[in-house]
Amino acid sequence: MTSMRVLSGIKPTGNLHLGNYLGAVKQWVAMQDEIQASGGETIYFIADLHGLTEFIAPAEMTANTIEMTATLIASGIDPARSIVFNQARVSAHAELAWLLNNVARVGWLNRMTQFKDKAGKNREGASVGLYDYPVLMAADVLLYNATHVPVGEDQKQHLELTRDIATKFNTDFGVDLFTLPEPLISKAAPRIMSLRDANAKMSKSNPSEQSLVKLVDSDEVIADKFRKAKTDPDLLPATMAELESRPEARNLITIFAALDDRTSDAVLADYAGKGFGHFKPDLADLAVAKLGPIRDEVVRLLNDRGAIDALLRDGAERASAMAGSTLRRAQEAMGLMI
Repeated sequence: MTSMRVLSGIKPTGNLHLGNYLGAVKQWVAMQDEIQASGGETIYFIADLHGLTEFIAPAEMTANTIEMTATLIASGIDPARSIVFNQARVSAHAELAWLLNNVARVGWLNRMTQFKDKAGKNREGASVGLYDYPVLMAADVLLYNATHVPVGEDQKQHLELTRDIATKFNTDFGVDLFTLPEPLISKAAPRIMSLRDANAKMSKSNPSEQSLVKLVDSDEVIADKFRKAKTDPDLLPATMAELESRPEARNLITIFAALDDRTSDAVLADYAGKGFGHFKPDLADLAVAKLGPIRDEVVRLLNDRGAIDALLRDGAERASAMAGSTLRRAQEAMGLMI
């Protein structure tokens, strides 16, 4: 049986918060350990080319890429075990994307629901990159012949497109070049909501600083935000099913469970019949214990940008060696290598 090669990318966003960590970064760390324990490989990249689909100031792009890299490493991604790089350093991503643009069909892209969602009513004013980024995403995956790609509900359609492009390329040019990637269904990432309104996702766009916990927050600020998090006056029940109509309570239990690597019902078993005056101090202490060391390591890494640059450069060299071979074979198949 061929060993798994798992690839995943994340766009560089600044001011990372608890929702980003629990929803993506922590999942990557667990994936690294699980996949490699079974003899597989993990490749993680900062998707800075994808980040260009909407305008971002150059200095902000650079800072966000560095911060995202520091966060991945501080959280447990080991660049000695996983290949870690930023997409723009490996030119094969953009080169293969152009080749695949001539294989992908306009009708396929017109069916991509994420473009419709992100462009909204301003479809004619959206960038070509936003329309075409599923093809770049396909190139990201196919360059490394990844066997599996972690996908959420909003990305399943893009992975199906990747498989369609790979199949058409292999068929059109009579080669067996691209592996058809399978979706990797891992443990469901928790959906973390605002600490002030649990009907809205935790987001840096929220004007209230009390609504989110940033990964760079001090221990005191983290504890204060959880102590002041919106709740209700009722006692905690024994099961999550009983919290269906209590979004704030459900959100805090979800956060506790995700930080403590337990199920929500297991957490409730400890607090059933107790009020939030008892629960929230424990949640604050847990959050400080889990997030404090990550913050300290992020700060240390951000004070040594040279080390981060060297790490990304090394990762890009390793990635380029793999990607370059695939790109050359694609060029040969299309008659471009004279």
